[in-house]
Amino acid sequence: MPKIIDHDQRRREIVEVAKGLIAEGGFEAATMRSIVTAAGFANGALKHYFASKDEIIAATFESVLQETAQRMSELDGSAGPVEALRGFVEAAMPLDPHRITSARVLLVLWEHSVANPDLARRYRDLLTNWRAELTVRIAAAWGRGDPPDAPAVGVLADEVISVTIGANVASLMHPVGELVDRYRAYVEALMARIGA
Repeated sequence: MPKIIDHDQRRREIVEVAKGLIAEGGFEAATMRSIVTAAGFANGALKHYFASKDEIIAATFESVLQETAQRMSELDGSAGPVEALRGFVEAAMPLDPHRITSARVLLVLWEHSVANPDLARRYRDLLTNWRAELTVRIAAAWGRGDPPDAPAVGVLADEVISVTIGANVASLMHPVGELVDRYRAYVEALMARIGA
């Protein structure tokens, strides 16, 4: 009886291998040959799951974006609007080794997306959705009656996004976890500002 192969699972495994290679050695490290070797597949086996390296890279980029979106969507606000905002901001900050690795992969793929309109669009969509959800959560946490599209809410959302992106980039230049206390302090100060 032939072995039944879960193609979706294999695709996920290949993406995880690509993430690891990119995190360790950058975009150039994720060659078709290195992916095949690290995944333990026979030469040519990747073609059954991905037609090209570009397809693997797109799937890897999408996977990291989905992980970030998933962490953020799990915060439903049942603990209250301030805690929901805190959790939402923390979900995108480099506060643990997994998120720092994800940031490393995204940074490499951001550079690649400059020349790849599809990847650039996916990242813009994430930023647009992230900002929209952030403004809703900021308005709710502030509790001043400001609507999510109020200018002050938008300015604060843009600040949080800029700080978060900067924190992710800076975390890559330091030993893993070295800046976590600084970023937690930022989140605490942000919550204090909103609660004031």
